[in-house]
Amino acid sequence: MTLSDEEFREEYKPLHIPSHFDPQDTQQNKAIYALAQIGQGSVDNILKEMEILQPGIVDEQVTALVKATLANLYNKGLLKGEEHNGQMHYNLSKITEANDGSTGHE
Repeated sequence: MTLSDEEFREEYKPLHIPSHFDPQDTQQNKAIYALAQIGQGSVDNILKEMEILQPGIVDEQVTALVKATLANLYNKGLLKGEEHNGQMHYNLSKITEANDGSTGHE
């Protein structure tokens, strides 16, 4: 399957890090916000932070979703991660803002 330029940009756009935690936001944004708060950590660390931010949020479905979301973002190169003792530890030290489109060759 090939992606159009627009589909590619949408699929691989830089991560948006929410400026605050919003209980109505997507689980992905909640997980990204929690990761930003702790700097780096495993899925368990991120889920613990999400539970602090929104008590009662973490259940089996949210756990599975956060694991899949972080793995997907990592596989796309939008998150960094290192494996420690069989657990992936994620961090946001990737470029998180879209560039201005300039290549510097004008």
